[in-house]
Amino acid sequence: MKGKMEKLHNICMVSDFFYPNTGGVESHIYQLSQCLIQRGHKVIVLTHAYSQRNGIRHLTNGLKVYYLPIGPFYNQCVLPTLFTSLPIVRNILIREQISIVHGHSAFSALAHEAMIHAKTMGLKTMFTDHSLFGFADLSSIITNHILQISLADAHHVICVSHTSRENTVLRASLNPSGVSVIPNAVDSSMFTPDPSKRNPRRITIVVISRLVYRKGMDLLAGLMPIICQRHPDVDFLIGGGGPKGLDLEEVREEHQLHDRITLLGPVDHDNVKNVLNQGDIFVNSSLTEAFCIAIVEAACCGLQVVSTRVGGVPEVLPPDLITLADPSVNSLVTSLEEAIQRKRRGQVLDPFAVHNRVKKFYTWPNVAMRTEKIYNQISEEPSFTLSERIERYGSSNTLFLVFFSAVAILNHILYRLLERIFPRKDIDLVPPFPIDVLKTKLTTKAEMYDGPARRTRSKKTESPS
Repeated sequence: MKGKMEKLHNICMVSDFFYPNTGGVESHIYQLSQCLIQRGHKVIVLTHAYSQRNGIRHLTNGLKVYYLPIGPFYNQCVLPTLFTSLPIVRNILIREQISIVHGHSAFSALAHEAMIHAKTMGLKTMFTDHSLFGFADLSSIITNHILQISLADAHHVICVSHTSRENTVLRASLNPSGVSVIPNAVDSSMFTPDPSKRNPRRITIVVISRLVYRKGMDLLAGLMPIICQRHPDVDFLIGGGGPKGLDLEEVREEHQLHDRITLLGPVDHDNVKNVLNQGDIFVNSSLTEAFCIAIVEAACCGLQVVSTRVGGVPEVLPPDLITLADPSVNSLVTSLEEAIQRKRRGQVLDPFAVHNRVKKFYTWPNVAMRTEKIYNQISEEPSFTLSERIERYGSSNTLFLVFFSAVAILNHILYRLLERIFPRKDIDLVPPFPIDVLKTKLTTKAEMYDGPARRTRSKKTESPS
């Protein structure tokens, strides 16, 4: 599959955010896992239960997902309990013979808990930060202290942009040498242009996002009536769910724009391409963004992209493929009107030419290869002892230092207790997934990474969506 491979790893991806929920983190974990499996590694995913989805599910290419019997508490995240998840996480990590635990998203309580348990078990841990945080408000201060403790004894940290790396290094007081930049990627075969779906008599502005404050939904609510009033031939098509959806509905009601603003609600990942291809312009109004994979997907479908100039967004696309605006209603309106005028004058780039450019920028095989190098690196590093872990907490606030030192000690005691009560020799080990099955399905490198074979559904394979 890859030629002679130096090392193979058993990897556990952990996050509160995974399918059937949709979003950038969910897509990142799934696509990265698929490419790592195709490179010969064993990968499982650990997440919480989603409604009726509980227990073990198998996705494409033998990707096993453990939906733990723990429900979300707030914003799709579990309630942090620190200790109650130790028995089941320990059992899974031993059964699957995991050597590296890879947590995703600073918002994920489950990821931080699983990393704490993995460190107690002497496993290697690493973390991918997908978000940007501030430094001044109370929630950011608390989150940054927790992240500082959580990442103090992680073996490596990945950020998705250089701006995100600077932000994470400052927030978590990390040594920059232990933080790498590996951007997100897009599966170009899933986002291809289809201009025939566009309405030639109208200009459609598409928004696909979580409808939450940090995604700039207040800005979107402010600009929509202005654009609709100034440009009678412009419509809005909005996909996504979240609490700010009510605000957008109120704007539509107040200004009587039912025929101009369409709210689709949550959009399945398989349907995102169809929604994007109905539009001419894509708008990202985020107030903070580490990378924003949505604008890459939109550009891959050949849309003009208008985005706020925040976080790592200016790093993502070249200037001729994106129009940047300040995070304000007036600036976004100005940038949108520039894009509208380009569309009317026919000064837009050919969507297929844009697609062929963008698909070369960010590819999952490249992301997997770079991530694999970090796995190889940390596999050679020694695990931290309990005293070394507590010593590494020393740069944190005194209160957090005392609290998490106590957590580490108690977690270590509980782990030793479980080792006596439920010895690992009594835990059945899971045999490896037969890689030869993949070799018969994926015969060429092109099929392996870009073809539809990776997502072929069978009676025994469940689609992530």
